[in-house]
Amino acid sequence: MPSPGPRGGRTRLAAIDGLRLAAAVMVAAYHFLGTPTPHFWGRTELRDLAPFLHEISRYGWLGVEFFFAISGFVICMSGWGRTPAQFTVSRVARLFPAYWCALLLVVLLVLAARVGHWPAATRIDARTVLGNLTMVPGPLGLDPVDGVSWTLWVEARFYLLMALLLVFGLTYRRVVAFCGAWLLAGVVSLELHSPLVDEFVLPRYTGLFVAGIVLHLMHRFGQNLLLWLLLGFAWSYELTVLALRVADHAATPPGEHRPSWTVCAIVLTTCLGLLALAGVGPLTGLRRRWLVTAGSLTYPFYLVHQSIGIPLAKGLIRACPALGVLPSTAVSVLCMLGLSLLIHKTAERRLGRLLRHRLTLDIRRQDLAGTPDPAHASPPRPRHPLSSAPHSLRHCRTCVPDATRRRSSAR
Repeated sequence: MPSPGPRGGRTRLAAIDGLRLAAAVMVAAYHFLGTPTPHFWGRTELRDLAPFLHEISRYGWLGVEFFFAISGFVICMSGWGRTPAQFTVSRVARLFPAYWCALLLVVLLVLAARVGHWPAATRIDARTVLGNLTMVPGPLGLDPVDGVSWTLWVEARFYLLMALLLVFGLTYRRVVAFCGAWLLAGVVSLELHSPLVDEFVLPRYTGLFVAGIVLHLMHRFGQNLLLWLLLGFAWSYELTVLALRVADHAATPPGEHRPSWTVCAIVLTTCLGLLALAGVGPLTGLRRRWLVTAGSLTYPFYLVHQSIGIPLAKGLIRACPALGVLPSTAVSVLCMLGLSLLIHKTAERRLGRLLRHRLTLDIRRQDLAGTPDPAHASPPRPRHPLSSAPHSLRHCRTCVPDATRRRSSAR
């Protein structure tokens, strides 16, 4: 069966940007209001202070899963038509400037806390900071300076898989085969219980990435039964392994019940439905500039909201106890949004653009260096006029020179 023709390219989908912000707000709600840590904001427990907000925020960690599904959609869209080198440059220029900026701010915050003899939850030293600059502190045996950076290592391995696929080129059939093979590898990985295989296959998140990729295929090529079946298999797989992630959040303080798998499955399925509406549904044509701006702030806000925003809120509570927990968290979130805008305009735009430009130039220079210079190439060896003629012509009597025929006649 021939592959369906593409219907769309790398177009900006404002609704997707809005969903990215929604996922970041979910994670921030979990860290600020849904955390199970006892006495996180002092003597008053969150479940006593704001029971409804605390109860719904306890499931905000599912925003990470939502991020991965969105990433499957967005990365497949941005990688289409690019070479592996171009894809790598785009990812490096996109992720590292804001990450380095956030890391620097966290280090400065910890150093300022040491000078002022304030409590600091993050412990840093030169080795830890250097290891965190690589964005993979966990595999290096180091604690993350920015608590949310563990998700970036998951994303990086997904990028690696996509870069390997880009070596062969992205086509409809290849991407469909890749999604099916990845789901099968996830099942095999769960059966093997091999940490090494899990590092590459990402069995806990396979269904999320595959679901996002399949929705992008629907957006680009149109919907068909094969893609809907693949999406159904991916989501059935993901909701099954979701129990592993729910177990990770099972530790609760006394007086609270454990998170419900049923609630988690409903929330995550709702997130997938919103992504489908934004990618292949009526929200595809949504055009709102503020959503694009909100999407641009998502990544820096995600990086700073926990490691900088929570210490700021605790500092406000300590400096002004009458302000209360909820107003302090609200002020902190607003400050983090402002800081995210600053990081976006400085680090992401300027440094990211410079990094992308320099890396692209370096790759082009290497490509030109590997191409032979025509001025220094050896000229082609002259060939006899008849050497390239067909065999029958070279040996045909009528093609023999006249002088040769005259000598033959004289004899």
